[in-house]
Parts: sequence; C-alpha cells; structure tokens
Amino acid sequence: MKTILVTGSNGLLGQKITERLCAGASFRLIATSKGMNRFPVSDGYEYAEMDILNPENVKEVIVRFQPDAIIHTAAMTNVDTCETEKDMAYQLNVEAVKTLLKICEEHNIQLVHLSTDFIFDGANGPYDEIAAPNPLSYYGMTKLGAEEIIKNSRCKWVVIRTIIVYGVVSDPSRSNIVLWAKNALEKGIPINVVDDQWRMPTLAEDLAECCLLAVEKDAYGVYNVSGKDMMRIVELVYRVADFWGLDKSIVTEVSSASLDQVARRPVRTGFILNKAMTDLGYNPHSFEEGLALVDEQLKKIKL
Repeated sequence: MKTILVTGSNGLLGQKITERLCAGASFRLIATSKGMNRFPVSDGYEYAEMDILNPENVKEVIVRFQPDAIIHTAAMTNVDTCETEKDMAYQLNVEAVKTLLKICEEHNIQLVHLSTDFIFDGANGPYDEIAAPNPLSYYGMTKLGAEEIIKNSRCKWVVIRTIIVYGVVSDPSRSNIVLWAKNALEKGIPINVVDDQWRMPTLAEDLAECCLLAVEKDAYGVYNVSGKDMMRIVELVYRVADFWGLDKSIVTEVSSASLDQVARRPVRTGFILNKAMTDLGYNPHSFEEGLALVDEQLKKIKL
C-alpha cells in the first residue's frame, strides 16, 4: 500500500482527498496542514502539523512518514491578495515548492502539484497541456514559476492544472463561488456577477479523484483537469439559481472592468481534457451532477 502525504489538508481539495481515502483506504494517508486538523473525522489516517514555509519542519515530517507520493495542495490562491502581498505569494507558491522538490529528489518521492488555468491569458481557451502560458496576474506568474521549477527537477512529478474548484466541507465558514451564489440568492441579497469571463468549474471530488489516479498510475507530466462544461461565470450563477429554484432577477450582469479588481483575470480559459481522460481514466461529473452532490452533502450537514 502506497503512502500519500497531502499538504494543505485543511483546504477544500485536501479535505476531499481525506474523505475519499477514509471511504476506501487503497492508500495510507498522512494529512498535513498548518495548525490543528479541521477534518471532522480523525480515524483512518494520520495527521501531522506542518508549516510549508519552514523547511526544517517540512523535512522532519516527510522523513518521519516516508511517503511514496506528496500531493501538494497548499498555496496562496486569492488572486488579488497575491497581487498586493507578492512576497508572501512567492514564498507560498514558489519557495515552498522548491523545499518539497529538494526532499522529493533526495528520497525518490513522486510530487503531484496543483496548478491553475491562470497561467494562461485567456485569449485562446480552451487550452491543452502544451499551449503557451502567458499569465496576467502575479498569482499566475507564481504558479507558472513553480511549474517551470518542477519540470526542471530530477524527481517524478505531475502537474495538475485546474479551474474554479467548488464543493462542500463541514466548516461553514469556507466558501466558493457555488456556495456564495446559493447563499446570497437564498437570502435575497442582490449580487453583481461578471458576464465576460468563461470557465469550466471543477467539482472538488473529481479533482481529488484525479490526484489519486495520478499516484495510482504512477503518472508523469502535465495534466489539465476541470469540469467538462464551459460557461460564463454569470451563467454558472444562473445554473445555481435554476438548480435550487432561486430568484435570478437579483443577479446583475457586469463587466470585469467595472469591478476594478486589483489583479487582471483571463477572459476565456477552459481545458481540453482528452489527456487526463485517456491516460488517467478521468471522468468528471457534469455541472448539474456536481450541484446534486453539493445539495446532498449540504442536507447531511444540516441534519
């Protein structure tokens, strides 16, 4: 049985990987994050506190557990915060990767690294794995920088790029675009949503499954992994409203420019998923299937 160590296990993707492995333990899981474990179940895996910015701490934890693979989900992902706090973004998104790579090379560990559609400028989406990157934001630059360092390393590596991840965890304070839209519309709060950006939103369970497939199949290289439905962000919100029978009239369509955001966003990303489907057996849910799963999980939390 392979041992997998997950960084950022308190995040949405990290918790979904934990959930998946607790449900069927085909791997031994070491969940790591900064601070206390926030996953509601403590059986079926081991948890270790690990500060990704402390190289000595990182090395001690990894050497102690001797994983066969590391799934690196920890990152600074708030695009505007990365623009205003560049030093911290670089530390978390690039320097932390260098630390992991050094240890992976020394101990022959596979590194599965999470990246983003924001390495692209959005002029020619959807993209395949060999499309030329051109990030518009500092966030995108740091994630591309990490990819380039990984590709030049001597360890076994996989880069999994993804787009707008959504899903449910037990901590109600953790949100994403689907939960944000649902909650606002349920409360009758008018919302402004961009009508000139296209994405392929990704169910967290699908992304978690693909990360595990990459380890299971001992994959190597870059994989673009997202949902299969391309839509404008405002259409995403309309589809959320339709699914839960909510009032769409309080949604105002606005242009990206009108939001005056700190960081630039790509207009149209999206991924061609053939490589992940063929090599890894990736088979994502449709967006409505994903919403049905979210609905089911929200009902369980309320019980």
